[in-house]
Amino acid sequence: KERPLTFFGKGLCAHVPFAYPIAPELADIVYKCASGIEMKDVNVHKGGTYVCMEGPQFSTRAESLLHRSWGANVIGMTNSTEARLAMEAEIAYATLAMVTDYDCWREEEEEVNVADVITYLKKNAANAQKIVAAVVTELGKSPPKCAVHDALKFAFLGDVNVLAKEEHKKSLGA
Repeated sequence: KERPLTFFGKGLCAHVPFAYPIAPELADIVYKCASGIEMKDVNVHKGGTYVCMEGPQFSTRAESLLHRSWGANVIGMTNSTEARLAMEAEIAYATLAMVTDYDCWREEEEEVNVADVITYLKKNAANAQKIVAAVVTELGKSPPKCAVHDALKFAFLGDVNVLAKEEHKKSLGA
């Protein structure tokens, strides 16, 4: 609610495609890199469904069970806005989701609490740094061409130059 949901507005609206927010070419590289790194007690998965909820509060058990019944694999508080903004900026986007708790997925575990989440965040940070370093190295060798790089090609209704000039005039009070 408090984060900007678009780079556009005020007269200029971009209708970017968002059926597939993750760039498969980039996701393949992330998966390949993550799978190739030795990490203790870490299972690497590719794909899945991410549900983005408004934080900072954790989900209720009922909400988590609902998300699970929908087939969600991961519940988080980021990702949706970032993916939308990346699409508008024509930047390939992929998610590296690292689990901090199992919520309703493991009924025998305690309910989510901040202390446990922080503990797992610290453990995950070292693994994330290794994976991101490997991904950056791989991208430096051969950056993939992704469909998202042309996301704005047909996103505007009307002449963008005219719309932008009109908005600029409005911002100057003209």
